[in-house]
Amino acid sequence: MKKIPSVIDTHAHLDEFPDPREVIREAKEGGVLAIVAVGQDISSNQKTLEIAEQNPGFVFPAVGYHPWRLNPENDDETLAHIDNNLSHCIALGEVGLDYKAKTKKKVQKAIFLKLLAIAKKHDKPMILHCRYSHETVFRMVKEAALRKAVFHWYSGPLELIPLIAAAGYYMSATPALLYNPYHEKAINAVPLSNLLLETDTPVQYRELATRPVHVQVTLAEVARVRGITQEEIAEQTTRNARACFDLEGFS
Repeated sequence: MKKIPSVIDTHAHLDEFPDPREVIREAKEGGVLAIVAVGQDISSNQKTLEIAEQNPGFVFPAVGYHPWRLNPENDDETLAHIDNNLSHCIALGEVGLDYKAKTKKKVQKAIFLKLLAIAKKHDKPMILHCRYSHETVFRMVKEAALRKAVFHWYSGPLELIPLIAAAGYYMSATPALLYNPYHEKAINAVPLSNLLLETDTPVQYRELATRPVHVQVTLAEVARVRGITQEEIAEQTTRNARACFDLEGFS
């Protein structure tokens, strides 16, 4: 019987499951070494922290403020909540810019600048959402001199990939490789040393309603796209995830 490669799901919204215990158990049995659980606002951040506390050494939390969730009435409270809890997390995310969202670009940028300052203060990596805004997000992260960052579900400009890689930042692949040619072209161009695997659970990729175990689908698709064995990709991306999120001591 062939051994299942060991991988890390670097982006999952576990708080969106009514009871995440089953998907966590399934992930452990399916070769997943760890899950990076990301938040989007105070409510999801709190749930994410609780899930991580219940699953030490397997679920690692990130707290964030997603551009889709921005609300002027909650900004100060949300930013304070992130600042107060970030020391217990491995990253700040999911955050960034979304130029298809209704919130004005100027408002999004103002919040993102404050989040960049918090990440810098705590020296934490950022998990970045950058829909139609890859160049702007990259410029702002570079200007903030952030040490580590992940451009999540990378489908941005190919010419930006070498710049992101040269800055020491990471880009992640998702099961969208099953059907999305833009994502496939991008992931084919990302240096293996800058690549991470994820699911963005519970996103629906056509027929596939993802759970963390489906990071194995991402792995298989990256292997197809790159023409490299799953074992080699699993080993390198796991090494990358440990380095990005300071999980070197995690076994």
